[in-house]
Amino acid sequence: MDFTFTEEQVAFRDSISRFFMTEAPPEMLREIWETDLGRSPTLRAKIAAQGIFSLSVPEADGGMGMGDIDWALLTQELGYYAIPDSMSDTAYVATGLLAALPAGHPVRSEWLARMVTGDCRIAVGHPVNPWVADAELADLLLLAHGTEVHAVPRAAVSLAALPSIDASRRLAQVEWQPGPDTLLADGAAGQALWDETLERGALNVSGQLLGLAQRMLDLAVDYAAQRKQFGKPIGAFQAVKHHLADVVTKIEFAKPVLYRAVVALAHGDSNRALRVSHAKLACAEAAWTAARKAIQVHGAMGYTWEVDLQMFMKRAWVLDAAWGDRAFHKARVAAALLADGAPLGPAASFSN
Repeated sequence: MDFTFTEEQVAFRDSISRFFMTEAPPEMLREIWETDLGRSPTLRAKIAAQGIFSLSVPEADGGMGMGDIDWALLTQELGYYAIPDSMSDTAYVATGLLAALPAGHPVRSEWLARMVTGDCRIAVGHPVNPWVADAELADLLLLAHGTEVHAVPRAAVSLAALPSIDASRRLAQVEWQPGPDTLLADGAAGQALWDETLERGALNVSGQLLGLAQRMLDLAVDYAAQRKQFGKPIGAFQAVKHHLADVVTKIEFAKPVLYRAVVALAHGDSNRALRVSHAKLACAEAAWTAARKAIQVHGAMGYTWEVDLQMFMKRAWVLDAAWGDRAFHKARVAAALLADGAPLGPAASFSN
């Protein structure tokens, strides 16, 4: 069995990495953070021109028909460059939910067609997330009412903006009224949609956390090579080497866990919830370790606005709690391990 990515997948990842390296340097991120909306229409248009929004749209609907495994590499690049946009919430998470609706469904047809052109933004309000990212800018919100799935226009909701330590993550509390005109699915069908969306959302942030961990490690290595004490780069001291080695270990151990979870979701494995929660925990631990060790290497200045590290560190902190915090995912892992070998079914997704 071949567990490696294809040459095409790696080449696509590399091309996206080069694009972000040019179009989203840290100095640009700072400028975007300081705007009222925290978003750059110019950057988003350039991302859309790369075809990223059509990745998960089925070929029958005009998209590329790529799946979860392809996103496992792309989300790491989104994290590595701390892209200040919930683009993957629209292009990956929301698209997955819409594509699961029956063929010919009017909402599915309309919004997947708009996804191909990249001219829409969809926010997802899952039950596990009390606050919705980018709700203010969304053209459409996918919201939950019990097990029901609703597609609600932005004009039909009222929002209360909420603070975030990550200036690029714009959160809002959403108030709205469900109705038959917005209902997409209910009962078992609605629960199944939310279950799959949870797994996809958790893998989305897991990949970003892994990318963030790698970026913080790279920043710490660069700083350790340049900063000198006693006439030597601080990276020459064993204590600093141990800090950085700890981060490398966490990242390398988290990668196969993430990839195994992605394969489980892509193939509809019965234990996919267990795999996804394991991945979220492993990637979050890698990111937290990278943030802690990197700021130790930088010293107190690592938290200041002038140093790039603080942007990636803050993003890691907020994504750690997105799409299920550690307590939520530990409970799911425990439920699976203590269930006499029985796989964790979809119905258990909201029970903890």
